[in-house]
Amino acid sequence: MLTKIALLSIAGALGTLARYWLSGAVYAVAGRDFPWGTWAVNLLGCLLFGLVWTLAEERGVFSGQARVMILTGFMGAFTTFSTLVFESAQLARDGQWLAMGLNLAGQNLLGFAAFALGVAAARILLPGAL
Repeated sequence: MLTKIALLSIAGALGTLARYWLSGAVYAVAGRDFPWGTWAVNLLGCLLFGLVWTLAEERGVFSGQARVMILTGFMGAFTTFSTLVFESAQLARDGQWLAMGLNLAGQNLLGFAAFALGVAAARILLPGAL
């Protein structure tokens, strides 16, 4: 169990660094007027998630443990957007169109609302803080 946790931690650290480097490189080229770095990370993350999942599930290229390390460890730190898209695709595959729509719209809209609530809470808790 400790080995699994260590491997997940290493994969997560690598995913974090990959996100930092890729988004930084994109921002260095495209500028920061629009979140192109985040777009690049999220789109690449979706591509890689689909690739790894299919190679593991349909082609047997990765073991179950390797799949967990890559998809949960690396991809989980690289982008959780890929997980949102994957889970929504699974709902669509199962014909659960309403659930898919609720998942996509709900996480985005409620996520934005939760962010705004967090901003408001911080401003109430620490008014005038720099």
